[in-house]
Formats: sequence, C-alpha cells, structure tokens
Amino acid sequence: MPKIIQPGSETVLSLSESRILSRRKFLGFSGAAAGALAIVLSSCHKDDDNTMPSDGIDLGSGDDGILNYAYALEQLEAAFYIQVLSSPYSGISANESARLTEIRDHEIAHREFFKNALSSKAIQDLEVDFSAINFSSRDSVLATAKTFEDLGVSAYNGAGKLITNPAYLTLAGKIVSVEARHAAYIRDIISNGSFADSTVIDANGLDKSNMPVDVLIAANTFLKTKVTGKNLPTS
Repeated sequence: MPKIIQPGSETVLSLSESRILSRRKFLGFSGAAAGALAIVLSSCHKDDDNTMPSDGIDLGSGDDGILNYAYALEQLEAAFYIQVLSSPYSGISANESARLTEIRDHEIAHREFFKNALSSKAIQDLEVDFSAINFSSRDSVLATAKTFEDLGVSAYNGAGKLITNPAYLTLAGKIVSVEARHAAYIRDIISNGSFADSTVIDANGLDKSNMPVDVLIAANTFLKTKVTGKNLPTS
C-alpha cells in the first residue's frame, strides 16, 4: 500500500486512508487580458454555457480524478509563485517578499503532496501560460494572486461534496483553510479590510464555492497544457 505524508506533519498515512481532496471572478487585470477574463467568467455563470472542457489531459474519475483536479490547480499556483519570487515586482517590500515566499512554499508542498499521493495515477506536469501577467507590476501580480487564491478556495469548497472517502474530506479541509489564509492576506494588502467581503462570503456567512466545470474553464486560461474533468463526478 503506498504511503503519503500529510502536509505540515510527519504523520504517515496509507493512500487508502488519506489521499485528498476538495473561480471566483477574475479580478484586477487591465487591457485585453481583463476583457478576455471577464468573458470567460461571465459565461461560467450561465447554465447553458456551463460546458466542461472536453479536450486536454483527462483528470480521471472518482476520488482519483478529484485528487488530480486539486493537483492541477496546485501546479498552477506553485508555478505562479515560483515565477513571482524569481523575478520580484518593482518596489516589493521585505514583508511582502517574506509572505509570498511562505505562500510559494505552501503551494509547492501541496503540489508535491498530491503528486506523491496519486503516484502512478498522477497527471503529467502541466505547462503554464502566464503571458497575460506583467510580473514586474505589483498590481498585476497581486491581482493574479487574488484570482488564483479565490479560485483555489472556491474549487476546494465546490469539490468537497464530490469526495466519497471521509478521510480525504478531512485533509481537503486542512488544505482549503491554508488557501483561505493566503487569499485573506493577498486581499488585505491590495485593499485593507477586504479579506472577507461580499465578493467571496455570502449572506449566510459562508465562503462561496464553484464546481469543477467553472474552475477548469478559468484555470485553462493560464495553461498551455489544457485539462479536462469530463469524467469527474458531478454529484
């Protein structure tokens, strides 16, 4: 039985006991990128346009498919923060650099966790497309970070009900809570006090969620290697 290590601990778990899992509106981009992303996300909210991407790397089915879904998102986030810290934006403060480094390291740990958990069932390394991001601009980088973090939180929230193994749901909760901490920090350094505003928290005080179909349409905007969740569970 393959073994995996729970992120942030030395606890070794069997794969049968503890593989994991679980879009918010694209914000803050300028020019042509902003228009393109607005179109993508507005279409995701129309039921007749809610079509799962059919071409690309198949994430698989069942809990393995959900794990690969999370793995694809963590690959995207890790690649983004690696690039951010490899070529820091103009005027980055020491505190911002330190916090973004911590976030990068968390995302790398999440990525590697899923890769090890899935073992031979893991999808390939994905090639990203960050051509719409100006990594020398603080506004562009932080807007993208906000997009990715809100996307990640909503993705885990939406995927929770699709997981059949309760142990995986527990671990998913541990990861989504970290992603929510990231999102809160990024939101507040952009606009202090926006960490839990009405764009992400509903009238019942609950964080919003999105299903894989919406998340993957959005995520594929930043991927050269497209992915499809056509065989993922839907309920």
